[in-house]
Amino acid sequence: MNDCLFCKIVAGIIPSTKVYEDETVLAFRDIAPMAPTHILVIPKAHIPDAASVTPENSAVVAHIFEVIGEIAKSEGLDEGFRVVSNCGAHAGQTVHHLHFHILGGRQLTLEMA
Repeated sequence: MNDCLFCKIVAGIIPSTKVYEDETVLAFRDIAPMAPTHILVIPKAHIPDAASVTPENSAVVAHIFEVIGEIAKSEGLDEGFRVVSNCGAHAGQTVHHLHFHILGGRQLTLEMA
């Protein structure tokens, strides 16, 4: 996906502040954080959104949730954290590459963050 912002981050074309990386997943700090801890976790392979998860690519999503737990521990989010994934324009998805927001570091309200 030549025009995908997150694919460009994966490729190293656009810099990011990496928190975690392995062969299938990349996690980096959000440039416009909505909480003291705001990390994005993405598959390196382009999957447009949660509605595009299939039996063929679902293993990477399971792995992402394992990684989310590791990141939350390493970030000291022992009091709790929120995981959010927007799917589609009406839900507020602005980058059409599957991603999960880890939000924490303060008491979160019932609103987005």
